[in-house]
Amino acid sequence: MNTALDRDELLAPPGAGAAAGAPAASFKDHVETVLASVFGMIFLGLALVVTVETLSRKLFNVSLQGADELGGYALAVGSTLAFSLALMGRAHIRVDVFHELLPRRVQAFMNWFAALSLAAFGVFIAWVAFKVIGDTLQYRSTAQTPWATPLIIPQSVWYAGLVIFALVAGGYALRATGLLFAGRIATLNTDFHPRSAKEELKEELDDLAQRQAAEGGQP
Repeated sequence: MNTALDRDELLAPPGAGAAAGAPAASFKDHVETVLASVFGMIFLGLALVVTVETLSRKLFNVSLQGADELGGYALAVGSTLAFSLALMGRAHIRVDVFHELLPRRVQAFMNWFAALSLAAFGVFIAWVAFKVIGDTLQYRSTAQTPWATPLIIPQSVWYAGLVIFALVAGGYALRATGLLFAGRIATLNTDFHPRSAKEELKEELDDLAQRQAAEGGQP
């Protein structure tokens, strides 16, 4: 391991490393924004369908007979997108009772192993889902609903979400591996360690300040 690199990272002025990693951070923010937007549009669309269904039943005694089916598809697809969003936001739950008590190099190894394990899990579930897609195509399965939706349609979108998660997790694992073998322990621990209570509190306070500023700027 390269101790000099760690010392340079620790002594560097705030923002010095941010400029070097700006392109990577910009790409990450772009991907995160796109996934979050798709996630939001899915559930906004579902809310619209449920609203129309409720009004049509109440006012005209007519049912679309598909709101519950669409709700299931939205939950399945939204969950796969949430996997990637949680990973990029470091929101996946990790038991870190003793993590902060360990030496920095042991922390780095555990953070690297966590990233590698999650990538392996992402690839595994994508592989299993691919077999499900194959069975659906072979049997031409349809939903047991009034719409009789060909299941290959929602399952393809669901599978795309799982592939995205596998790619994101794989990219994070590759980056963690590169940082580990380059001896950049400080960067590895900063980018991949579990979020602390102080970090979560800071995010909440920053979000509160932004909302208060937005409300104060309104006429």
